[in-house]
Order: sequence, then structure tokens, then C-alpha cells
Amino acid sequence: MSSGPGRIGPVARERRPTLHFLREVRAISPVFLDTEVDMTAVVGHRETVHKYSVVSYVLFTAARVLAAHPEANAAMRGRRLPRVAHYPSVNGKFTLDRTMNGQRVVISTVLPDLQRATLAEIQQRVEHFRDGDPAVLPEFAPTRLLQRLPWPLGGLLFRLGVRPLSRRARAFGTFAVTSLGHRPVDGFYSVGGATITLGLGRITERPVVRAGQLAIAPVMRLSLTFDHRVIDGAEGADVLGELKGALEGFTDPGEET
Repeated sequence: MSSGPGRIGPVARERRPTLHFLREVRAISPVFLDTEVDMTAVVGHRETVHKYSVVSYVLFTAARVLAAHPEANAAMRGRRLPRVAHYPSVNGKFTLDRTMNGQRVVISTVLPDLQRATLAEIQQRVEHFRDGDPAVLPEFAPTRLLQRLPWPLGGLLFRLGVRPLSRRARAFGTFAVTSLGHRPVDGFYSVGGATITLGLGRITERPVVRAGQLAIAPVMRLSLTFDHRVIDGAEGADVLGELKGALEGFTDPGEET
């Protein structure tokens, strides 16, 4: 019986953008943090608004936290002469699990100016990409082009599009959110290309202590990966701690006006 591989061939064209991305983010120096978030307030709010995506809540909340941490809302490029850019807008990248031409792939898109967007507006944007067909949505035209181009040319075009700091916030976002909460995954750590990447695990009932009393609450593992070239651990921990506090005490300002 042969012990060799059953099939060897070129990587599917649909996966080329992912490989270009992974090659580019090797320059990042990642550090990984995590915490657990009591999602009682978020779950309670979801029950009143037709099941908004948890990703939308995190995009909304993280944008406001990052607006208060301009040193983390930044990007760096260069080894010999490193340069850092601080961005006035907070752009959130989020990922989608999709099938294109029969190939399962991860694709991503960037939502700009989230620090000014309402939760409802963010949910509408998320639904636009979640429910749309990536094979025809105009926002994914660059991804489709990278899939068609020969490997060396696609890699060159990708680098030209994402390396300049003037383009980085539009290409990778100033922070990224990726979720496996729809699977039995408690936590994971990802590098999304931005200085801050947030990873969302599932929400599950777990014991918590409130005012000295044991209770059961919906809890989510939240991970934060930061680029150590741009910020240090204390800044990353502050961002994670403030995001945890904002989610646990969540209120929608749009409903108060």
C-alpha cells in the first residue's frame, strides 16, 4: 500500500489572498492577552433588538475604547528606519467565513469611522457583508482580483496596496475583530494585521462571583493580540480592561437620546 500523499497540486486560487496576507503580517511582533467578560448586559440588550451580532457590539465598543487610546490606534512600518502613523479615525476590520467557487475561505472587510457610528449602523454594515455574495459585492473586487492574478504579481500588488502607512488603516483597519463564537471554541489568538486584534470565543454559562455571591452568567473569552513594536503591555492591558468594563456595563447611547 502506498504511503505517499493522495493528491499534490497548486494552492487553490481562492486562498491566494490569505497567503499574501500571512506573508505580510510576519513583520508584526505579537503579544497575547486574554480575559473573561460577563456578557449579561449585552445578552440582555440583544433580546430587545432582534439579535444583533456579538461582533457588532465589540466593533462598537472597541472603536470608542481605541478613540481614547490614540497610541494604540496606530501602525508601524520599517526595520532600519521605523515609522509610526497615528490615525484620526478608528477603522474596524472583521472576518467572514465564506465559500467562493466551492472553496471555503476567510475574507475580511474594513468598516471606517466606527468611533462615530451607532450600534444600529454598524449592525447594518455587518449584515451587508454577512448576507451578501462575495462573488459579486463590489467591496470584494480587490480580493477577486488577487485570486485571479498569477502568484508573484498578486503578491506584488498586495504589498503595494497595504504597506504604505497612508493606506494601512483602510487596508487592515486600525483594529481587527475575528470570531469563532459560533463554534465550540472558548478562546483563540489571531494576528489581524492591525496593532490590536480581538478574538471572540463562544458565550457560555459559567459561574461568576458578584458582590461576594456565586451566580451563573453568560461569559465570553476575549483575547487581545497587540503589536509590541507599537505599544507595550501596559497599554494593551488598559485597552483590554476598558473593553471588558464597557461590555460588562453595556448601554446603547443611541437609545438614550
